[in-house]
Amino acid sequence: MSRIGKLPIEIKEGVSVSLSGSQISVKGPKGELNFVKNKKVDVKVSENQILVSKKEDTKEAGAMWGLTRTLIANMVQGVSEGFDKKLEFKGTGYRAAVDGRKLVLHMGYNKPVEMAVPEGLETKVQKNTITISGSDKQCVGQFAADIRKVRKPEPYKGKGIRYSDEVIKRKAGKAAGK
Repeated sequence: MSRIGKLPIEIKEGVSVSLSGSQISVKGPKGELNFVKNKKVDVKVSENQILVSKKEDTKEAGAMWGLTRTLIANMVQGVSEGFDKKLEFKGTGYRAAVDGRKLVLHMGYNKPVEMAVPEGLETKVQKNTITISGSDKQCVGQFAADIRKVRKPEPYKGKGIRYSDEVIKRKAGKAAGK
C-alpha cells in the first residue's frame, strides 16, 4: 500500500484545480500546468484538497498511485511557489551570461556554448552562480542537468559546473603518490 498515495494534497490559496476526463489543470500565480493521469488511478477534487486513489489492486496501479499523487503535488507547489536550482562553476576564465533567451557559457572550449532557455523558465547569473527558476519541476531539473553536462566537475582541481549542494570528492594528484 502506498504511503505517499494516501496523503491528501492541500490546495494552496490562489490555486485552482480543474479536472476534465483524464486531464488535470492547475492554475496559479506562477502559471498553468497540465497533466494526463493514468487510467488505473482516480483523482477527486474537493474544496481545498485533492485525493488520489487506485481503481484496481495491481502492482502497476500502486506504482501509478504514488507517482500521480507526487506529480500533482509538484504541480500545485510549482504554480504557487515555484522551483529553483542553483549551479556553481569554478575554473580560470570560466564565465556565464544571459543574452535574451539564451545562456552563454564560456567553459574553456574554443567557442562559447549557447543554450536556449526553455519556455517558462527564468535564468539568472550572479558572479559564479547560475540560478534556474520556473513552475515545472521536471523542466527546471532537466535544464540544470543539461547545463551541468557542458563541463562536469573534475575531481583533481574541482573545475567545472556543479550543483550548489553537490559535494565533489577530491583526489590527490600524481605528486601525492611519491
